Amino acid sequence: MLSVRFRKRDRHPKGALARLLTAEEAAADPFARLIGFAGRADEVAAGRDATGRLVVLAGLGARADAASVRAAAGRAAGAALGEKRLVLDARGFAPELAAEAAVGASLRGWRFDRLKTRPDPDTVPPRLKHLEVVTAAKRDAGAVWETLSAGVAGTLLARDLVSEPANRLTPTVFAARLRGLAEEGLEVEIRDRDWLARRGFGAMLGVARGSANPPCLAVLRWKGTIDRAPIAFVGKGVTFDTGGVDLKPAERMWEMRADMAGAAACAGAMLALARRRSPCPAVAVLGLVENMIGSEAQRPSDVVRAVNGTTIEVIDTDAEGRLVLADCLAWTRLAYAPAAIIDLATLTGSIVVALGNHRAGMFASDAALAAHLAAAAEAVDEPVWPMPLDEAYAEALKSEIADVKNCVAERFQPDACHAAIFLKRFAADTPWVHLDIAGVDLRAEDGDLGPAGATGFGVRLLDRLVALRFEDADA
Repeated sequence: MLSVRFRKRDRHPKGALARLLTAEEAAADPFARLIGFAGRADEVAAGRDATGRLVVLAGLGARADAASVRAAAGRAAGAALGEKRLVLDARGFAPELAAEAAVGASLRGWRFDRLKTRPDPDTVPPRLKHLEVVTAAKRDAGAVWETLSAGVAGTLLARDLVSEPANRLTPTVFAARLRGLAEEGLEVEIRDRDWLARRGFGAMLGVARGSANPPCLAVLRWKGTIDRAPIAFVGKGVTFDTGGVDLKPAERMWEMRADMAGAAACAGAMLALARRRSPCPAVAVLGLVENMIGSEAQRPSDVVRAVNGTTIEVIDTDAEGRLVLADCLAWTRLAYAPAAIIDLATLTGSIVVALGNHRAGMFASDAALAAHLAAAAEAVDEPVWPMPLDEAYAEALKSEIADVKNCVAERFQPDACHAAIFLKRFAADTPWVHLDIAGVDLRAEDGDLGPAGATGFGVRLLDRLVALRFEDADA
């Protein structure tokens, strides 16, 4: 993560300088006119001033608000990659916007390069290390940044986890990485295969049968200071998904290392709550498992029994994420009686067909919770879209030999909706939202708020949701 400082003066005139301008400001700016910069909301341009200093201009469009400032600062940081230090001129911004500029630059300045032994400077320029935000309201902007930086840190943790190849991030290694969060004040418990078997995690253990790497359950707890039931996050943590016996096609299967992005986002959200000392008690339950092919792998037509006793006919072994979540949701509800449950999962290709790579699908059993979550999502540039959760979808999942099927065998079905209604029975009457983040977990190209690769989608969303809905002791 970038080293961020707020200063009243530009103390590093040799570092690259970034200025964020509206279209109106660009029209009146001599340097902007010189390099042909118009201040459009998607625009960035760079040139050298009379001293030879690199000056980056990024457009805000018609006006400066939190979203446009984050995006413009991110574009500026992207244009300054190769420089070690970026000085961002935020003297015309309110303290809140100066801090949001630091958010955008920090998110864009991240990259995963730890496995490169000899980076090529032409393709991997030196990492941007220092960000200096120049603002007259140094103290106030710094105070806002202290809160916002927690979500940034959680997002970058999630990106790091998602970026790791599956041979370096097995379920056991993932769990070991999570143990380090105890240093942040989180309680971390890791439950092994034997514990899962004793507690009846039959659906999750069925997924794990084909892998030589054993599954585990990671539980992260933040006590908070409010005496109330916790908010619960549940994450799908399939560290690699071959599809099992129903093998996926080879094309882009390498992306299945990111099938644990939901669990990574939940872990990042817990880090964010701990970093900013949220008063809200919270728990994250992460099902960590591989879906592989082996002599013991579960078969289509197998029947497994979930934590709550529900029997599930496995129609497709590639519909494994909902099996993992079924056990995790049921156990979370029974073990913690949470005020609400939010689950995140790269669950279905169906949601990508519906929404593309722009929004996550939101399925909710509670309208008020869904409204707060949607508002939080828009506030942090992690948008969602409400999807139907009609009980009619459950008709297609009726099984002749078990309580429910895990999916429908026929093609051209609304699988995202079927998956959501399947999960709803395991959340039962607890207020619950399911976020299908397939399509938004990875970025195909460099964007305003990050390079191509892992996005960390969901961390800042969950952090903002808790702040909006669950931190008022009297609510």
